[in-house]
Amino acid sequence: MASRAKHAMSSLLTYFRDAVHAFTSSSASLQVLRTIPSSSTPPRAKTLYVLDSSFNPPTIAHLRLATSALSSTDSESSSKRLLLLLAIQNADKAPKPASFEHRLVMMTLFAEDLLRSLPTQNVNTGSIAVDIAITKHPYFIDKSKAITASGIYQPDPSKSGEAPIEQVHLIGFDTFIRLLNSKYYPPSHTLTPLQDMFEHNRLRVTYRGDDEWGDREEQDAYLKDLRDGKREHEGGKREWANSIEMVEGKKAGEKVVSSTKVRKAAQDGDADSLKELCTESVANYVLEEKLYVD
Repeated sequence: MASRAKHAMSSLLTYFRDAVHAFTSSSASLQVLRTIPSSSTPPRAKTLYVLDSSFNPPTIAHLRLATSALSSTDSESSSKRLLLLLAIQNADKAPKPASFEHRLVMMTLFAEDLLRSLPTQNVNTGSIAVDIAITKHPYFIDKSKAITASGIYQPDPSKSGEAPIEQVHLIGFDTFIRLLNSKYYPPSHTLTPLQDMFEHNRLRVTYRGDDEWGDREEQDAYLKDLRDGKREHEGGKREWANSIEMVEGKKAGEKVVSSTKVRKAAQDGDADSLKELCTESVANYVLEEKLYVD
């Protein structure tokens, strides 16, 4: 059985390696490589949750973001779709410290662990699909446009007049800070390029629990500044705040989790810590493949 599972992982790794190379030379800007579960037709959903990360590797922090969204009741539809999105840049150069194909395998394992872990009393897991996708776009707003332009996520054609699928981007407060930093939007270096994104999409921002980002009150104040018009001189609109939801992140007593801590645990051969920081299948894969050791 172990031999069969290892062969399956090896085949999946090869598939993703070939897919990344083919995608790099194609004209496509976004491609879904795999859908979990793979045995069924993905459900149509009114909301697409987007978790965009380097997944180097996927962690319990990613699990918290996804579980919170998929367990929420803010979607009118019982069917939900989650997109795990990995940006491929300079794919001809070896990415560090884990290759894109290894990350895509871990994203697949993470998706399977996620669906198994969802609270059945709140979620009908049979109505959820998780897509594993790659994009060439490094910037947030371009990724959002690429998702729309891909044509993959469309409303039910049998229901005339149905609104376009809404993207809800799942991000931590640290990413939220970067998103609203005008230095990332040359040449004008204003927040004006975000207008289209906020007109059609929402943000679900998770509070950060570590001291670096301040307490909850300080993080709420950052959003309040936007709502009160204190970012208007940079092009930030008050109404954008209506498309941003702040949600609970790490609960009291839970460990602060980061990909850096996971890689350190792997380097130290600390299997116990690794299994606390990652989902079970991801932790086992990191150990078996000896990732992050060098």
